[in-house]
Amino acid sequence: MNLKQLRIGKPPRHCMSSSQLSSVVELPSSDEHPPFVPVFRSGSCSNIGQKPSMEDEHICIDNLLEHLGAAAKFPSPGAFYGVFDGHGGTDAALFVRENILRFIVEDPHFPICVKKAMKSAFLKADSAFASADSLDINSGTTVLTALICERTMLIANAGDCRAVLGKRGKAIELSKDHKPDSTSEKLRIEKLGGVVYDGYLKGELSVARAIGDWHMKGPEGSPCPLIAEPELQQTVLCEEDEFLILACDGLWDVMSSQRAVSIARKELIIHNDPEKCSRKLVREALNQDTRDNLTVVVVSFSSDPPPRLETPKLKRSISVEGLCLIQEALDYKA
Repeated sequence: MNLKQLRIGKPPRHCMSSSQLSSVVELPSSDEHPPFVPVFRSGSCSNIGQKPSMEDEHICIDNLLEHLGAAAKFPSPGAFYGVFDGHGGTDAALFVRENILRFIVEDPHFPICVKKAMKSAFLKADSAFASADSLDINSGTTVLTALICERTMLIANAGDCRAVLGKRGKAIELSKDHKPDSTSEKLRIEKLGGVVYDGYLKGELSVARAIGDWHMKGPEGSPCPLIAEPELQQTVLCEEDEFLILACDGLWDVMSSQRAVSIARKELIIHNDPEKCSRKLVREALNQDTRDNLTVVVVSFSSDPPPRLETPKLKRSISVEGLCLIQEALDYKA
């Protein structure tokens, strides 16, 4: 299978071959606008915050074809990003940063069923880390990645990092925070015999999913409340999708998703620099007295800055971003 035929995700019930897929894709007619083609530009910023040491890692690859080499024949444009929030040491986060992409592209399901390949890669990384004799396998890390092929983006998350899409000023959350006391995670944990004390798994860990932490998992392959399996969210990018924010909980502990998108969008309009956006978000979180390490990745999907949004004539004093923040507050109170 030529990697140019890659489509992220799996059709219902079975995987289509490239010939089957091409038969159901409608090509635009000559009088239609050409399809949106994203241009990937990223920037990142990390800060130790109020922690005694820095345990975060991250990765930004704007051009996967160039990174993997011509032999890989990965479709262009293609990109890969990740944020890895380590705890109990740096070994787990560094190991995942250095190996997760390789586990994805070398998986036998890749590129036919990328969702299967992604889940398999997370579990393989967890198992491989457990076998790494020279590393501290009791350290752990949350894992959040974004794999993009042409217009299709697959978000994979295990832990409490978060992916947020900026869509014409509105924040669209593409991942769910895996906190032990969240309804779904707590139910899963308790079904497996685990317990949650004061929001912590076994009274020790503030996340319900992570790679590593083998002192809490027991023998490999045995049922365990702490899992490395990611949740996946797939989306097809369009012209309204302006940028993506990937960040650890050091940002989200003190900032809402909508606030982050509003800040990033305003910054992009001013200077159109994703790295400066990430720095601004980190500074804002530090000003809000976040107590954790901070890592923020901002990915722009266009070479141009976002367009300025016109406010309704009867509401000139409130911006579109402001209206989104008001709606978020109303939804929270409800």
